Amino acid sequence: MAPVPKLFSVELVGLEAGVVEVEADLNVGLHAFSIVGLADKSVAESKERVNSALKRLGVRPPTRENRRITVNLAPADVKKAGAHYDLPIALAYLLASGQLKPFDATRKMFAGELSLEGTLRPLSGALNVALFAREEGFLELFLPAENAAEAAAVSGVRVFPVPHLRDLVSHLEGGVFISPHAPTPLAPRHAKGKILFADIRGHEAAKRALLVAAAGGHNVLFSGPPGTGKTMLAEAFAGILPPPTPEEILHITRVWSAAGLTAKRPIVDARPFRAPHHSASAVAILGGGALPRPGEVSLAHRGVLFLDELPEFHRDVLEGLRQPLESGEIFVARAKRALAFPARFMLLAAMNPCPCGYFEDPVHECRCSAAEVFRYQRKVSGPLLDRIDIQLEVPRISVEELHAGRGAARGSDDKLRARVAHARTFQAERFNEHTRSVLSNSEMDSREVEEFVVLEPDADALMKRALDRAFLSPRGYYRVLKVARTIADLDQAEKVTAAHLAEALQYKVKQE
Repeated sequence: MAPVPKLFSVELVGLEAGVVEVEADLNVGLHAFSIVGLADKSVAESKERVNSALKRLGVRPPTRENRRITVNLAPADVKKAGAHYDLPIALAYLLASGQLKPFDATRKMFAGELSLEGTLRPLSGALNVALFAREEGFLELFLPAENAAEAAAVSGVRVFPVPHLRDLVSHLEGGVFISPHAPTPLAPRHAKGKILFADIRGHEAAKRALLVAAAGGHNVLFSGPPGTGKTMLAEAFAGILPPPTPEEILHITRVWSAAGLTAKRPIVDARPFRAPHHSASAVAILGGGALPRPGEVSLAHRGVLFLDELPEFHRDVLEGLRQPLESGEIFVARAKRALAFPARFMLLAAMNPCPCGYFEDPVHECRCSAAEVFRYQRKVSGPLLDRIDIQLEVPRISVEELHAGRGAARGSDDKLRARVAHARTFQAERFNEHTRSVLSNSEMDSREVEEFVVLEPDADALMKRALDRAFLSPRGYYRVLKVARTIADLDQAEKVTAAHLAEALQYKVKQE
C-alpha cells in the first residue's frame, strides 16, 4: 500500500504558531470529501474551494473505486482556523491521487487560500509564519505572491511567491521554476508628525517634557483646559522620535501582520502612532475576541499610544492599561490557553481638569461642583497615575504670546530629533555592555536602576529630603530615578546631578 502523503502547514493563534501536518487518503466508499482534525467552519469549507480550483486545473476526479477522500490535520487536539490550509490540502490530494510527482516535503511549508479559479489570496500573519518556519528548521516557504515581500524580511528561509496553484504544481514537478523572493531590506525611517514643534507657540515646559519622554521612552500625561494645545503637542511628538532599529521593525511588523494590516504596507518601518477614540471597546484597545487579535496597545508596540480625553475611556480599558505599562505585554486569557501580545509603547495622554474643562482656568469660570470635579479626576486611578512618569499641566497662553511667536525660526524639530538620537545612543552604549534586553531607560527594572543610576552626593541628599516631605510609592521612586537618568543622558552626563533629579521630581511628586 502506498504511503500517505504528508505536507506541513502552520496554525497561527495571535502571534503564536504551531506546525500542522496535512495528510490525504483515498478510500473505497461512497463519494465524500471529509476534513478531520478539529477544523472550524472556514477550514471545513476548504473542500469546496479546493474542488473548484482542482477542476480548473484539469485534475481527474476520484474513480469509482476511490471515491472517499479523507484529509487529516494533525495534531487533532489543536483547533484549526483559517483558509490558509487550502494550498496544502490541494497538494495532498494531488499526491494521494498520483497526479503530482512525489517530492521531498520535509523542509517545505505551505500556506495560502485558494480562489475558485486556483489563484492564491493573501493571508494574515505572513511574517509570523516565516519566523516560525525558520525557528522550526524549514528551509522553503510557499506563500501567496502578495505576502512574499513581507515574509522575505526573515533571513534563513527561502520564500517562494505563488501566484496560482498551477505554477506551484509545475515548480514541484520540475517544470517552470518559481524564483524565490529577494530578501526584503529593513530600512528604518522617521515617523512624520502631522505638525512640527516649531509650529506650536509657547508651551516650552511641555516641549521640554516631551523631549525627555522621547529620549527615555517615558509615559506622559498632560492636563489643562480645552484648546490649550495638548493634542497639537501629541501630534508633533511622533516627529522627534528616533527611527526603529531593524529588530524593532520586525517586532512591530509581526503585530501588524497578525492583525491583517500589512496588505498595503508589508513592512512597518516607522514607529506607529495610534490614537483610538474614547468610545472604543476594551477588546479593540486591549486585544482579544473569539479569534484573539492584537488591540491598539499592541499595534502601538515600540511606538506611541495617544489617549485624548483620558477620563472618558471606559474604566475597564483604563485599568487594563496597568499590565502593559508595567510589563510591556498584554495577556488575553481563553478557556484553553492564555495568549501574550507585545505592548511596549509610550503612553501619551491628555485630559481636562473637570467635566466642563475650566477648573482653575483664569479666563473661563468652571461650572462644575466640587463633587463633580473630584469624581471626574478619580476616573483615572492612583495605580494608573503611578505608572505615568511625567505629569504636567498645560496652561492657557495669552494672545500676546501667540502673536510673539509668529515668524519663529524653523528647524527646531531637527535639533530636538538630534538630541533624542544622541541620548538614545548614550543609553544603548551603556546597556549593550551589560544587558541587551533593555532599549531605553523606561524599560529598566529596579535592579538595573540601582546599577545604572548613580547619584552625585548633592542629588542623593535631595532625594532623601524629597522622600521625607512627599509621598512616593516604591514604583514612583524608581520611575523618578529613570526620568532623572534620561535628563542626564540629554546632557551626556555620566552621573545624575541635583539639577537632573529636581527636574524629574517636579514631573512626578506634585501629582502624588
